[in-house]
Amino acid sequence: MSSQIIVGIDLGTTNSEVAAYVDGQVEILGPGRNAMLPSCVGVAPGGELLVGAPARNQQLLHPERTVRSIKRSMGRDEQVHLGDRTFSPQEISALILRRLVDWASDALGQRPEKAVITVPAYFQDAQRQATREAGQLAGLQVERIINEPTAASLAYGSELEGKTVMVYDLGGGTFDVSIVRVEGDVTEVLASHGNNMLGGDDFTQLVMERMSQAVHEQHGVVLDRKEHAAALSRLWWAAERTKKQLTEDLQVTVAEENLAVVDGKPVHLSLDLRREEFERLISPLVETTMDSVTR
Repeated sequence: MSSQIIVGIDLGTTNSEVAAYVDGQVEILGPGRNAMLPSCVGVAPGGELLVGAPARNQQLLHPERTVRSIKRSMGRDEQVHLGDRTFSPQEISALILRRLVDWASDALGQRPEKAVITVPAYFQDAQRQATREAGQLAGLQVERIINEPTAASLAYGSELEGKTVMVYDLGGGTFDVSIVRVEGDVTEVLASHGNNMLGGDDFTQLVMERMSQAVHEQHGVVLDRKEHAAALSRLWWAAERTKKQLTEDLQVTVAEENLAVVDGKPVHLSLDLRREEFERLISPLVETTMDSVTR
């Protein structure tokens, strides 16, 4: 295997992946069947860094020590506080990238030093530069930053030869739509539009707010971000599960016991959420994506 192997990395809002050509074929690298790394970083109460599933699991108990969806903060002059430690968005992303490189190293038998990283087509220069910096902090030589719709069209290869296609990319935290023309080895983006603050996370947020509303209706309790952070974290993940389950089922029963204790009484949630209600909740967001399509 060449020492100059270059891995491809999808640094996503919700999940991230790493891939490489292995024996002439693209192979997703990593443990488990889906080889996806949750884009989540945390600091455990004992001080150790958590990346991926352990960080995502910790968020239920210690949301103040955990960060997700850092992709939305890339290119901003912000600081992330996890316990008593402070990180930049680039440093958080670098931790995710470093774990992906570890996965690739285990699978390939050697540590890759070069990478191509994908970004939303609508990412601005500062966001692209921040992504490049994250790669460098992770010890990678970033050979290229590629737009996600371009990467998608390259993945389909000869199937798109001579065609003009629309790539509609609604991810966990970003959205963009691009018109792409494929001619031979050249993939040209003719037009692009999008919203870097729109994605599946926002759909989950709407479901979580509906659950919080149900808690208020049933118990007269308003869940506060400071006072009930752990309860809201539980509702977030319940909303994420519910959103996915409504893909298959017309109705989902949500039951969360002992979310919080208020005035000495436990607060529970019991809610039947139908797919049609979910579709009503997210309809305004879906319509904004269609505005981009029209443009």
